[in-house]
Amino acid sequence: MKPVHLRILSYNIHKGFSARQQFTLEAMREAIELVHADLVLLQEVQGDHSEKKTKVKNWPSVSQFEFLADRLWPHYAYGKNSVYAKGHHGNAILSKYPISFSENVNISTNRFERRGMLHAILEVPELGTHVHAICVHMDLLQAGRERQIQKLIERIHAVVPHDAPLIIGGDFNDWREKSSEALHTELGLEEVFQVRCGSHARTFPVWFPFLRLDRIYYRGVHVQDVQCLTGKPWNSLSDHAALFADVLVKPMS
Repeated sequence: MKPVHLRILSYNIHKGFSARQQFTLEAMREAIELVHADLVLLQEVQGDHSEKKTKVKNWPSVSQFEFLADRLWPHYAYGKNSVYAKGHHGNAILSKYPISFSENVNISTNRFERRGMLHAILEVPELGTHVHAICVHMDLLQAGRERQIQKLIERIHAVVPHDAPLIIGGDFNDWREKSSEALHTELGLEEVFQVRCGSHARTFPVWFPFLRLDRIYYRGVHVQDVQCLTGKPWNSLSDHAALFADVLVKPMS
C-alpha cells in the first residue's frame, strides 16, 4: 500500500450568501469543485428554509449540502444544529470516500448559539484504515468556546483511536487564538497553517482578512501544502475565506 494524498477544504459558506447578502451558492459550488478536495468541511449550511426557497432566485430544490455535493462528492453527512420555524442550518461533511459512520454532537452552551460538532469516519481502502473527520463551529464568546474545546477533547479521547488519522476543521471563532495550545497539549493536535506558515491564517472578513478564525487541525498525517483562499472568486462568495490543506496519510503498517 502507498501513502494517500488527502485534499481538504474547510469553509464557512454563510448560508450561501456573500457579505453583501447576494446569493452566491452556485458560484460557491463552482469554486469548491475547482479545488477537487477529497474532504470538504462546511459550516453555516442551510438544510432547509421555507421562505428563502420561494423568495430567493436560484434557491436549490434540495438542501445546500446536497446541491454542493451533487457532481463530485457521492458521500455526505449533515449535522442539524440551529432549528427554527422556517428551517434549520448546521455543519456538513462532503467526501469522495464512503462515510461508514457519522454523528452530530450538540455542543451548545447558550440558547442563542446552537452549535454542534459533526464527526464522520471515512473508509479509505488504499490505506487499510479509517480516517476520522470532525467539522465544528464554535461560539462567539470565549467562555463558551473553552467549554466546547473541552467537549471536543473528551469526544476524541473517548471514540478516536490514538493512531487513527484525524482531521478537524471549521470556524473556531478563536480570534484570541487560545484553542491551539489546549488541543496540542491534550490531544497532540497541530494546526496546518501554524506548522507550515508559523501562524494561523487570516480568514475574516474575506475582503480584508485580519481575524484568524478558521482552522484545520490534524494528527497522524503529514502536511504537504496549505492555502488560504482569499482572492477571486472567493472574496465575493462568503464572508469567510476558505482553507485548503493537502496532507499525506500513510497506510497502516
